[in-house]
Amino acid sequence: MRRAISVASSFPEDVPVGAVVFDGSGTELAAAGNEREATGDPTAHAEILALRRAALLTGSWRLEDCTLVVTLEPCTMCAGALVLARIGTLVFGAWEPKTGAAGSLWDVVRDRRLNHRPEVYSGVLEAECAALMQDFFRR
Repeated sequence: MRRAISVASSFPEDVPVGAVVFDGSGTELAAAGNEREATGDPTAHAEILALRRAALLTGSWRLEDCTLVVTLEPCTMCAGALVLARIGTLVFGAWEPKTGAAGSLWDVVRDRRLNHRPEVYSGVLEAECAALMQDFFRR
């Protein structure tokens, strides 16, 4: 999570979310921060970019043995993408009660109607991750 926090802090012009994909042995495959403002792309969320980069590196969209670590609870788009990528484990920091789709507003990642459900660990370094968001929106 500390790596994801570091990545989130590297993109001061956008909402500070950092995402890192690790393989089954704990090796970092890809990292990304939100790049919506920089690219003008509404889908350029940290999770989406990290998943794309990890898939490119591995040569497969199936990231079954991988872990996605993200500073903020994923939205519906990102939760759907990580389920479709078959991410094995999701770890997130701060809860997002307005748009969260891993237990707050929706629970896409645990929806029994879907064909894949990652293991989920929430609230990891929650206070530090929440502080990133609070500081950003305070400015």
